[in-house]
Amino acid sequence: MAKRDYYDVLGVPKSADEAALKSAYRKQAMKFHPDRNPNDKASEEKFKEAAEAYEVLSNADKRARYDRLGHAGVDGSMGNGNRGQSGGFSNMEDIFTHFGDIFGDNGQSSGNPFESFFQGGGGGRQRQPQGQRGTNLRIKVRLTLEEIANGVTKKIKVKKQLTCTVCHGTGAKDANSVSTCQTCKGAGQVRQIRSTFLGQMQTTATCPTCKGAGRVVTSNCGNCRGEGTTLGQEAIEIPIPAGVADGMELQMGGKGNAGAKGGPNGDLHIIIEEIPHESLHREGINLHYEAFINFADAALGTTLEVPTIDGRVKMKIQAGTQSGKVLRLGDKGLPSLQNYSKRGDQLVHINIWTPKKLSDEDRVLLEKMQQMPNFQPKPEKEDRGFFEKLRDIFK
Repeated sequence: MAKRDYYDVLGVPKSADEAALKSAYRKQAMKFHPDRNPNDKASEEKFKEAAEAYEVLSNADKRARYDRLGHAGVDGSMGNGNRGQSGGFSNMEDIFTHFGDIFGDNGQSSGNPFESFFQGGGGGRQRQPQGQRGTNLRIKVRLTLEEIANGVTKKIKVKKQLTCTVCHGTGAKDANSVSTCQTCKGAGQVRQIRSTFLGQMQTTATCPTCKGAGRVVTSNCGNCRGEGTTLGQEAIEIPIPAGVADGMELQMGGKGNAGAKGGPNGDLHIIIEEIPHESLHREGINLHYEAFINFADAALGTTLEVPTIDGRVKMKIQAGTQSGKVLRLGDKGLPSLQNYSKRGDQLVHINIWTPKKLSDEDRVLLEKMQQMPNFQPKPEKEDRGFFEKLRDIFK
């Protein structure tokens, strides 16, 4: 199952500051805390999910990479302690250890962020009213190997819900057609205080009358029929960094469908589709090329012209080169997405071409060579198998 957007997990907008992130995480942690949901696997997973989201978004560097590349930008960046290579936390103890200050186990009772919730206090700031968030969009972008190697900006027209140009997203006919919601008094949320075995708990929920907008429309806009959005098309410039891989998902915040009734936009998810190269085969950040030479060139040596993503280069083939030998062109591969200063290699696999059809003259010559002692196979230590040679390349 694909990971959920970290901002959606915490229920915050892309512009949320550190205080808002912490407050949102505390609410999620309170809701799904294992002490409040004993033996509830679903709550435990949501508890871990919230911790993972907060771990990334509370770190400026990880948040920047996540905003630019989505989950692909932070996969593997959280790998320390018990946490896996794909991010996240493996168990409850890992979370409590990592977020000791969040859970108030640092010995300072006044630092417990859950204290006001257990005591029934108000706690937190009132969320600004907002309409319904727009849905996310997913598109595929096809890239050549050269574009992947260098990075590229693609300008693509996307069909999507756009903010209504007549009412500017309010859904109202005019300014006089909007009034404050009487159910939530313009807050967009309603609050409830209820008693639990932990004491009084205050909870908030989206206002059922205005759906979180904080206002109600008495007369709808004729252009969008009160929705605040219309179907249209937008040209979007998508910056794609060098080193992306086939199937990778990037993310552009706020470039999805426009939100209803003035709500925030959804996100645009970009799925990378790599166009196969006619000569080169990709393996991670390394590239492979199958080179074919004739027997005479292998025996006498030659100069071979090899295609790379940077253009054609010449390679010297030593006399006596065996079929299966692997030569390396350093730094002729792809850049690492996580470390642009690192670049892979291009591996050139030498194959001796054997003709399938022979003329009479060819056959006489080869039959003569066949009897010569120097043409009898005499494998030496350096004439090892393919995998041993490949292993030596990366030593």
